[in-house]
Amino acid sequence: MVERFEGVIDFLLGVLMVLIGLLPEVLAEPFEYQFMQRALLTSIVVGLVCGVLSCFVVLKRWALLGDAISHAVLPGVAIAYLLGWPFFIGAFIAGALTSLGIGFIERTTRLKSDTAIGIMFTAAFALGVVIIGQIATSTHLMHVLFGNVLGVDRAALLLTLVAGAVALLTVALGYKALFAYTFDEVHAQALGLNTAAIHYGLILLLTLTIVASLETVGIILVVAMLIIPGATAYLLSDRLARMIVWSAMCGVTATVSGLYLAYYFDLASGGAMVLVAAALFLLAFLLAPRHGLLAQLWQRRRAVEGG
Repeated sequence: MVERFEGVIDFLLGVLMVLIGLLPEVLAEPFEYQFMQRALLTSIVVGLVCGVLSCFVVLKRWALLGDAISHAVLPGVAIAYLLGWPFFIGAFIAGALTSLGIGFIERTTRLKSDTAIGIMFTAAFALGVVIIGQIATSTHLMHVLFGNVLGVDRAALLLTLVAGAVALLTVALGYKALFAYTFDEVHAQALGLNTAAIHYGLILLLTLTIVASLETVGIILVVAMLIIPGATAYLLSDRLARMIVWSAMCGVTATVSGLYLAYYFDLASGGAMVLVAAALFLLAFLLAPRHGLLAQLWQRRRAVEGG
């Protein structure tokens, strides 16, 4: 089984190198090194998956929830480090438990979702800080906090590919249910859909995506990659299918461009990726055909002149 997955990685890297060979030499030069090839493939997967799920985060107004989950995985990462487990396992367990805890508090008490999120997020993050404070060597944990895509090894790449494939396949198979739940939860219930299962399933997908993005943009910055591409696409399209395509394109563009910037200018890879994503949002904010600032000013001017 392991050899089969290794073969998949080699195949994808081979396809990627064929495409890179079509680029000008200046753009293809960094990918002569194997660590850059792994970093590029990881960046593409993370940008694609974050971009797709970002649409649902934006439409459901789950920005705070995404932030909470991204910080809540910290104690799981720290405990996994102490036990010698892969970060992926500890992070996913911590994120899943925090997500379920938020839902349990919200559904069994008078507290609203934002309060439940605040309680679980701060408690989990504080626990992670305390555990990290007791670890003598926390250099590798800092990479988890801020991301280090240039240091991604084959094992981390494999986990990212598997997590990304699961997330994208789930969205593709459950698109109609997610569409109904995202825009009208009451109508989705009337159609006989189990909205509670969809709710927790989507949260677990977010958790999986956050965990898969640890090595690339880090815990602290992954929330930006789960918000900014979707927000950018929201300004460019009024249809969910097109919004997902735009968001995925923005996510991949941000991660790949950030990788180039990190390589050539010796920048923090996660920060560079988020800054590129923010620049794309700024362009959409100003130049979007219907919802951009300049388009709105032009429409107002025409309305005044016509009036």
